[in-house]
Amino acid sequence: MKKMWEEKLAFYDEIISNCPNFDRKGKTMPYTSDKGHMFTLYNKACEIGVRLSKEDGEKFKEEHQSTIYKSYGAVMRGYVLIPEHMYDDMKLLTHYFNMAHEYVLSLDPK
Repeated sequence: MKKMWEEKLAFYDEIISNCPNFDRKGKTMPYTSDKGHMFTLYNKACEIGVRLSKEDGEKFKEEHQSTIYKSYGAVMRGYVLIPEHMYDDMKLLTHYFNMAHEYVLSLDPK
Protein backbone atom coordinates (compact mmCIF):
# COMPACT_ATOMS: atom_id res chain seq x y z
CA MET A 1 0.00 0.00 0.00
CA LYS A 2 2.86 2.40 0.81
CA LYS A 3 4.32 2.00 -2.69
CA MET A 4 0.94 2.72 -4.29
CA TRP A 5 0.47 5.75 -2.01
CA GLU A 6 3.86 7.12 -3.03
CA GLU A 7 3.23 6.46 -6.75
CA LYS A 8 -0.12 8.22 -6.71
CA LEU A 9 1.33 11.03 -4.60
CA ALA A 10 3.93 11.53 -7.35
CA PHE A 11 1.04 11.70 -9.85
CA TYR A 12 -0.76 14.27 -7.65
CA ASP A 13 2.47 16.29 -7.55
CA GLU A 14 2.76 16.01 -11.34
CA ILE A 15 -0.67 17.58 -11.78
CA ILE A 16 0.32 20.40 -9.41
CA SER A 17 3.59 20.94 -11.29
CA ASN A 18 1.47 21.98 -14.30
CA CYS A 19 -0.16 24.73 -12.23
CA PRO A 20 2.24 27.65 -11.75
CA ASN A 21 0.06 29.62 -9.30
CA PHE A 22 0.23 27.27 -6.30
CA ASP A 23 2.29 24.56 -4.61
CA ARG A 24 1.55 21.42 -2.65
CA LYS A 25 1.62 21.60 1.13
CA GLY A 26 1.50 18.94 3.82
CA LYS A 27 3.59 15.82 4.33
CA THR A 28 1.18 13.28 5.81
CA MET A 29 -1.95 14.89 4.34
CA PRO A 30 -0.93 16.48 1.02
CA TYR A 31 -3.10 19.40 -0.07
CA THR A 32 -3.16 22.75 -1.82
CA SER A 33 -4.59 25.93 -0.36
CA ASP A 34 -4.85 29.66 -0.90
CA LYS A 35 -6.33 32.45 1.22
CA GLY A 36 -6.78 29.91 4.03
CA HIS A 37 -8.97 27.56 1.95
CA MET A 38 -7.88 24.09 0.86
CA PHE A 39 -8.88 23.22 -2.70
CA THR A 40 -7.25 19.86 -3.52
CA LEU A 41 -6.51 16.92 -1.25
CA TYR A 42 -4.80 13.56 -1.48
CA ASN A 43 -6.02 11.08 1.14
CA LYS A 44 -4.69 7.89 2.72
CA ALA A 45 -6.89 5.84 0.35
CA CYS A 46 -4.80 7.23 -2.55
CA GLU A 47 -7.70 9.33 -3.83
CA ILE A 48 -7.58 12.88 -5.16
CA GLY A 49 -10.32 15.38 -4.45
CA VAL A 50 -10.93 18.90 -5.74
CA ARG A 51 -13.09 21.62 -4.27
CA LEU A 52 -15.46 23.24 -6.74
CA SER A 53 -18.43 25.55 -6.51
CA LYS A 54 -21.72 23.75 -5.88
CA GLU A 55 -22.78 24.15 -9.51
CA ASP A 56 -19.42 23.08 -10.94
CA GLY A 57 -19.23 20.15 -8.53
CA GLU A 58 -22.65 18.84 -9.58
CA LYS A 59 -21.74 19.23 -13.24
CA PHE A 60 -18.40 17.46 -12.63
CA LYS A 61 -20.05 14.50 -10.88
CA GLU A 62 -22.52 14.10 -13.74
CA GLU A 63 -20.03 14.52 -16.60
CA HIS A 64 -17.31 12.31 -15.09
CA GLN A 65 -19.41 9.68 -13.28
CA SER A 66 -17.96 10.80 -9.96
CA THR A 67 -19.16 11.26 -6.41
CA ILE A 68 -18.44 13.17 -3.23
CA TYR A 69 -14.95 13.01 -1.79
CA LYS A 70 -14.13 11.52 1.60
CA SER A 71 -10.90 11.89 3.50
CA TYR A 72 -10.08 9.95 6.65
CA GLY A 73 -13.72 8.82 6.84
CA ALA A 74 -15.19 12.33 6.69
CA VAL A 75 -17.22 13.73 3.81
CA MET A 76 -15.33 16.74 2.51
CA ARG A 77 -18.07 19.26 1.80
CA GLY A 78 -17.67 20.92 -1.58
CA TYR A 79 -15.15 18.35 -2.84
CA VAL A 80 -15.59 15.83 -5.65
CA LEU A 81 -13.58 12.68 -6.24
CA ILE A 82 -11.30 12.62 -9.29
CA PRO A 83 -12.12 9.22 -10.78
CA GLU A 84 -9.22 7.12 -11.98
CA HIS A 85 -10.59 6.98 -15.52
CA MET A 86 -9.59 10.67 -15.78
CA TYR A 87 -5.96 10.01 -14.83
CA ASP A 88 -4.83 9.68 -18.45
CA ASP A 89 -5.90 13.25 -19.29
CA MET A 90 -3.35 15.53 -17.63
CA LYS A 91 -4.69 18.59 -19.47
CA LEU A 92 -8.18 18.02 -18.06
CA LEU A 93 -6.87 17.34 -14.55
CA THR A 94 -4.79 20.51 -14.67
CA HIS A 95 -7.89 22.40 -15.80
CA TYR A 96 -9.87 21.21 -12.77
CA PHE A 97 -7.03 21.97 -10.33
CA ASN A 98 -6.83 25.49 -11.73
CA MET A 99 -10.62 25.80 -11.61
CA ALA A 100 -10.56 24.79 -7.93
CA HIS A 101 -7.87 27.40 -7.27
CA GLU A 102 -9.91 30.10 -9.00
CA TYR A 103 -12.94 29.09 -6.92
CA VAL A 104 -11.19 29.56 -3.58
CA LEU A 105 -9.73 32.86 -4.75
CA SER A 106 -13.35 34.03 -5.11
CA LEU A 107 -14.01 33.27 -1.42
CA ASP A 108 -13.33 35.63 1.48
CA PRO A 109 -9.98 34.90 3.14
CA LYS A 110 -10.05 32.88 6.36
